[in-house]
Amino acid sequence: MRLYLAVAVLMLALVAYAEAQDDTIEQRFTKFSERMTEIGKSVAEKAKTALDDFQNSEVVVRTGNWFQEQYEKLSRLGSGSN
Repeated sequence: MRLYLAVAVLMLALVAYAEAQDDTIEQRFTKFSERMTEIGKSVAEKAKTALDDFQNSEVVVRTGNWFQEQYEKLSRLGSGSN
């Protein structure tokens, strides 16, 4: 009988210890929210860096300059004929 009682008390102690180690639902949601915030900031930072790199790339700068030159030529042609 003592052995059953000792095993039952030991099982209750283990269950109580395991439950004490588990996070509450509120803590889990808080951790999840924090992780999502970190991921969002990381993605935003990477996207901003990629956009800056793209905008400053040689191809984009050259293309922008070419369009600007073409626009200026057309503007001069249009104002010269008036």
